[in-house]
Amino acid sequence: MKQGAFYIERNTGLGPVFCLKMAGDTAAVTAPGQFVDLRIGSAFLRRPISVCDWDERSVTLLYKIVGDGTRALSSLREGAKLDVLTGLGNGFRTSVSGDTPLLVGGGVGIAPLYRLAKDLTAQGKRPTVVLGYRSLEEIFFMEEFHALGAEVIVTTEDGSFGVPGLVTDGVARAGAYTYVYACGPKAMLRALDAVAEGPGQYSFEERMGCGFGACMGCTIQTKNGYKRVCRDGPVFSREEVLW
Repeated sequence: MKQGAFYIERNTGLGPVFCLKMAGDTAAVTAPGQFVDLRIGSAFLRRPISVCDWDERSVTLLYKIVGDGTRALSSLREGAKLDVLTGLGNGFRTSVSGDTPLLVGGGVGIAPLYRLAKDLTAQGKRPTVVLGYRSLEEIFFMEEFHALGAEVIVTTEDGSFGVPGLVTDGVARAGAYTYVYACGPKAMLRALDAVAEGPGQYSFEERMGCGFGACMGCTIQTKNGYKRVCRDGPVFSREEVLW
């Protein structure tokens, strides 16, 4: 974990989400699936947000307005300074993916899968990505995944685009895969777990108080006892999760 000052380069609406690019020291960001913790104004608690992408000088986040903190964040403009904790969480392990991994994301849980897909394709893997949205109007980052060369299957709950239904309906169209990676609401992960085949890794979206393991507010139950999503996760192997 590393604390530092970041400066906003872009903070713009992208359909139902905002795309925030910040310049700063990203040395602590080392794996897809990690997150950062932002101090926003005078709010007591920081806001944890998954990393969508990064390079040696900047980090990109996708976030949705869900409360006062993210609403305040959406009002910040270019040049604004943020106090940021980076390098939080364990991230996804790509070494176990096999040649044709399946990536499944729902809503804003799609964000960390972008860098995961980017790294996998750079390693010569051929990922299939299932992206779940509520409707055509809420689709974001679909073209970015296409640009990586990944096979993309889009599902919409109202049937307005792609495969009608949930991500599980998209998984049924995906064909054979060697490994499964997923990020999204717990209900989505539970439904996916009921139909997925083989090993995998799930990233959980639990509410976090501190973001680095001190408050114990984001624990989940695993086969190895209770684990903190912020400190021991947010990524857990499929095999260790208890539903």
